[in-house]
Amino acid sequence: MVFAPLVQESVAATLPPDLAGALLELAGGDEAALADLAAALTPQQIRGEAPPPVTLPPASALGRRLRAALAALPGTVRSALLIAAADPQHADGELRLAEDAGLVRVHDDEVEFVPAVLRWVVYYDAPADERRAVHAWLAHAGGPRALLHRAAATPGCDDALAGELLAAARAAPPAYAATALRHAARLTTAPDVSADALVAAARQAWMAGRPHEAGALLREVAHVPRTQARSRRLTGEMEVRAGGPGDGLDDLLTAAALLAADDIAASLDALLLAGEALQRAGDHARYAEVARRVLALRRGTEPPALELAFDQVAGLSELYAGDYATGFGHLRHVLRLATRVDDPAALVRAATAGILVGDGPAAHALAARAVRIARTRGELALVPHGLEIAAFAGLAAGHYDAATADATEGATLAAATGQPGPAQVHFGILAVLAALLGDRETATLRVRQAGTHDSTAGPGQARALCEWALALLDLIEGRPAATVERLDRIMVARSGHGNAVLQVAATPHLVEAAWRGGRPGPGPRILAALVPFERWTTGTGQPPWLALRSRCRALVAADGDTADGHFREALAQHLRGDGDFARAHTELLYGRELRRRRRPGAAREHLRSAAETFTLLDARPWAAQADVELRAAGAPVPDRPPTAELTAQQERIARLVAGGATNREIAQQLYLSPRTVDHHLRNVFARLGVRSRTELARRFSP
Repeated sequence: MVFAPLVQESVAATLPPDLAGALLELAGGDEAALADLAAALTPQQIRGEAPPPVTLPPASALGRRLRAALAALPGTVRSALLIAAADPQHADGELRLAEDAGLVRVHDDEVEFVPAVLRWVVYYDAPADERRAVHAWLAHAGGPRALLHRAAATPGCDDALAGELLAAARAAPPAYAATALRHAARLTTAPDVSADALVAAARQAWMAGRPHEAGALLREVAHVPRTQARSRRLTGEMEVRAGGPGDGLDDLLTAAALLAADDIAASLDALLLAGEALQRAGDHARYAEVARRVLALRRGTEPPALELAFDQVAGLSELYAGDYATGFGHLRHVLRLATRVDDPAALVRAATAGILVGDGPAAHALAARAVRIARTRGELALVPHGLEIAAFAGLAAGHYDAATADATEGATLAAATGQPGPAQVHFGILAVLAALLGDRETATLRVRQAGTHDSTAGPGQARALCEWALALLDLIEGRPAATVERLDRIMVARSGHGNAVLQVAATPHLVEAAWRGGRPGPGPRILAALVPFERWTTGTGQPPWLALRSRCRALVAADGDTADGHFREALAQHLRGDGDFARAHTELLYGRELRRRRRPGAAREHLRSAAETFTLLDARPWAAQADVELRAAGAPVPDRPPTAELTAQQERIARLVAGGATNREIAQQLYLSPRTVDHHLRNVFARLGVRSRTELARRFSP
């Protein structure tokens, strides 16, 4: 279930992130529970001086209703519910009465509490000795969590059990490891072992997608000197993911310095994260400083994952310094090394290298592999980043439906795992994707959801994406001067600042806007943007980028014959790739140019092809532009009936409707407004020739 946006946004905006995350997880999707939990917070809890709540407060209206329902059940059923609350994988036949009362659902031998917060009401309303007795029974029953139940049943210290838990945590998935380490910290009699276990537990909780738990564990050891370096390293990583482009840098750089003497791998990891944050912020000057520190640690005998990291940093450094040939060489070596690694973080770095060298298919394959491995390992914190790179790869390759699916899921998972920074980037990608198709309503909604701001060095990644999206809408709607003005905010003037990849990606639209504005020849801003664009696209050697290079050359050409040659080369390169939208866009511009030069017959061929492709891709504003140009070129334009083929977004909405979801529930799940869902649903009805939700459900039934 997804929270009502207003309730979730209110909690997220008014409470510290750790506390907001704890409440969101505890409420489990119930807005009444969330509201009651937030209303009962004490000042000490809000300031982080007391732990967050673990169950509904006594004054909660929902809590009173649930407790009354529990009190009406026989004692044997309440006991079975307590066992299920301690371990939902233990279902008992006694739960039938609780199912009949609508308090639980049992499926595949797992108990689901309804609402989810009921689990914690049952568990924490029970006395501590009853909870320990239940855990002791579960430990005796065996199963994969028997060791954890044994620990929960042990009230005092037990160094032998703590040792077993520490050993089990080394090879366990993050969620299990975090719990085992937390128990070990409580059970050991050695203060140093306890402190180390708490930091390790925080790390595993973060990887499991529970940042609020990680933050609480780190606060427990804030006063312990031996943990400072590792605590600051994790705090920095969490801040980089959670906050703006520059957040967490000081913690990461300080941790790297403190760890350098004893733990080179951890020091390097902190520097790599700092470099990633600077790259997102577009602060290439500071990135160069961090890169020098990273490369100073290189010894030449590293395993493939570390060698890959060094080559990526070296490649980025060379690109930002203007040495494209050397930079691309390093990054292509990263792609070769990626076949020898199975670490999700390393694979995401390799996928990023694929984006940088223009190899969208390789980038998407690597990002998808990183996501699969991270999910299998339970490393949920890494999944949103992998989906982000996959979405970028789909955007770059013109696979807009796949990119939309990746970014939509990524935004949801980033928010769920306490990473609002990546969530903003996902919404920025979604804004660009919607704008490319001329969907103003969805694009502006995504921009609002991104809620981005500039970094001190220039527009960060999410902000640059949003500016690009709004510039595209201006371009589609016939405001080329406004497009140039917006894109100037991405093309930051100061050398070494700005998001270089997005600057390159947006350059074709900047050139087109200037051309459509009717300016006599490229001005200094266009020429300045074309220099890195030419070098970057030429260095990739990839047909999609070479096609865009030729398109831009055509638009700034001094004469018609030269423009013709470049347009033809662009179309030839498009055919070598597989980007239908980009090809149609080039044909629209070529047809418009031919019509301007009074060659209507030649123009019509390209304009007709562009109109047909845009219509098939549901890019109606672009299709309308092609139709306008066709009429101006003297060609009749028939009414275009809606195609029966659904877009990916429409199909997602149709399947959710067929599954019984309301428009409001769909809006919450897909991060759309109810009005946008209604608009898409009307189009679905028209395209499929159905008149009701019941008919639609029949169409999608197995």
